[in-house]
Amino acid sequence: MREQQNKLKHDYTGLTPETILAAVDSMGYESSGRMLALNSYENRVYRCELEQGGAVIAKFYRPDRWSDPAIKEEHLFAQELLDQEIPVVAPLIFNGESLNEFQGYRFALFPLRGGRWPDLETRDDLNWMGRFIARIHNVGRNALFEHRQQIDVNRMGSVSALFLQENGFIPDYLQAAYQTLVDDLIIEIKAAFTRCGSYQHIRLHGDCHRSNVLWTDDGPHFVDLDDCCNGPAIQDLWMLLSGDREEMTTQLCDLLEGYEEFAELDVNELQLIEALRSLRMMHYAAWLAKRWNDSAFPLAFPWFNSNQYWEQHVLELREQLSRLHEPVLVV
Repeated sequence: MREQQNKLKHDYTGLTPETILAAVDSMGYESSGRMLALNSYENRVYRCELEQGGAVIAKFYRPDRWSDPAIKEEHLFAQELLDQEIPVVAPLIFNGESLNEFQGYRFALFPLRGGRWPDLETRDDLNWMGRFIARIHNVGRNALFEHRQQIDVNRMGSVSALFLQENGFIPDYLQAAYQTLVDDLIIEIKAAFTRCGSYQHIRLHGDCHRSNVLWTDDGPHFVDLDDCCNGPAIQDLWMLLSGDREEMTTQLCDLLEGYEEFAELDVNELQLIEALRSLRMMHYAAWLAKRWNDSAFPLAFPWFNSNQYWEQHVLELREQLSRLHEPVLVV
């Protein structure tokens, strides 16, 4: 294992088109030489066309992010869901293995699946998503991940804020306001978890927003479980809510109408919606900062790390602090 880790690359510098296609060919395919980079920042993902027709998706995992056991847990979870006829895209298996290595890069191949991003503007669509997520959660309740992260206030909140401060991302003139705001937010987030009380940790999709869902005439499916983790069931529902309080209440009711056809949600977890939203905002800012040395990120997020961005970030966190004082959504 140590020898393998020493061979692994620590950045994407050597991931050339030739390397990508050679990796696909090393699994027994004959690539045509035509490939398309897909919309992914954390990993590198490509549609690679095959000489015999069709295409496969090649996903190259970000070096130094996940351990091999953590990636394999993601793959096994996808296969569990697929075995229950839940529409997700699981990696292809070669000689009993789903995680492969080529010239120091870990990668997996997936079958090509199409679809469109969902609007989720109708009651029927939200019902359908609720049923879909409930079925995933029923499988997720059978066990917990051993090698993947879990929803955690300290990791997502306090540690994220500390990283931004210690690495010079927060402008000096905002430091005092940001620190005070973070302190107040963490207190209110922890209070929300206290009000919720104990809840069941389950395996989750973990990053369940509209851009991670593809929709066909047969309904929704996920093509990526890269952020799957342990946590409360509400984590996979709240990110599908948007708009004002009245709109979110209607959307939540529609989601739960479908969800509760297959599973029951502990209503105490509704206490966590704004707490989880706050944690995601803090964690997202730190995630961009941690990846800022990756040349793909300044190109994709040119608005990040300006004074205007950080002023807006502080304003949004201040608004979140107000929302944490509001009554919980009622369904």
